[in-house]
Amino acid sequence: MTSVLITGCTGFIGSNLTMKLVEDGYQVYGLVRHTSQNELNSLRPVLDRVHLMEGDLCEFHSLVSAIETSNPQFILHLGALTPVRLSYEDPFPFLRTNFLGTCNLVHSILDRAPRARLIAASTAEVYGWQGSKPLKEDTRLRPSSPYAVSKAAADEYIQMAMKVYGLKATVLRCNNTYGRKRERGFLVEYLITSMFDGGPVYVGSPDHVRDYMWVDDHLNAYLLSMKEKSAEGQVFNVSPGNPISNIDLARKLSEMVNFKGQIVEGSYPPGYPMRPPKLDTKYIVLDSSRIMEKLGWKPSVTLDEGLAMAVDYWKSQF
Repeated sequence: MTSVLITGCTGFIGSNLTMKLVEDGYQVYGLVRHTSQNELNSLRPVLDRVHLMEGDLCEFHSLVSAIETSNPQFILHLGALTPVRLSYEDPFPFLRTNFLGTCNLVHSILDRAPRARLIAASTAEVYGWQGSKPLKEDTRLRPSSPYAVSKAAADEYIQMAMKVYGLKATVLRCNNTYGRKRERGFLVEYLITSMFDGGPVYVGSPDHVRDYMWVDDHLNAYLLSMKEKSAEGQVFNVSPGNPISNIDLARKLSEMVNFKGQIVEGSYPPGYPMRPPKLDTKYIVLDSSRIMEKLGWKPSVTLDEGLAMAVDYWKSQF
């Protein structure tokens, strides 16, 4: 049975990927920090079939122990601090977890499982300040937040380790993904749930443009990267190529839910963490032709289809 170690296995993508791999017959080990039972609810359907190990990305020896225990053929690295908005006022936990944690993981793999393949989550945010055309993987990284800097540094470290140390790895730079069932703080989920609450709905950077990917298409990029040997040594953008501005996304969703409340343009919700809108990245749209050509990945859900599924789910919750 193929052994897989997953960091960040209780997060949005990590938990969905964990459940998928368990269902597909993999022996799955999950690295978790000391946590409450409530935080494991995302894994409840497969909790009795996942080997959970307590550890911390910031502690090298706990990662060495996890590698030795799991003896993995694959390490899926999704563990990270992710809320961009929180990184401006307190950047240091992001730097420790996302960059130094990745360095610790890389060297624990090299020391204990050099034949294993690492598939690591980067992010579209590493591109930062760019122009207004789809970005390819060889575009210079210009991260525009402490979070993005921490992920760009981790991304570059993995690429260095592939060349210098012979690390077997793949880096995935995925765009904004939606389909969450527990978290309301990310844009699509925030807009939908705020509209069902009656509003008002705040759109802080109305003219900023992003791609949006349904969760299953995100998961498929990891599964293909595991199955296809040609993914080794590659950096892949993963995006369905459906750019839309924040305000147009809000308007589209308002029609879907028949929202009659107020949409406030140019302001964040009261109490929202400081995020300098003038310095934020106006346009991040990815060119995913490389992963399409090399791995055969392609999106299976359109934006309208995915938003409709998200609206239906949250409607059932209200």
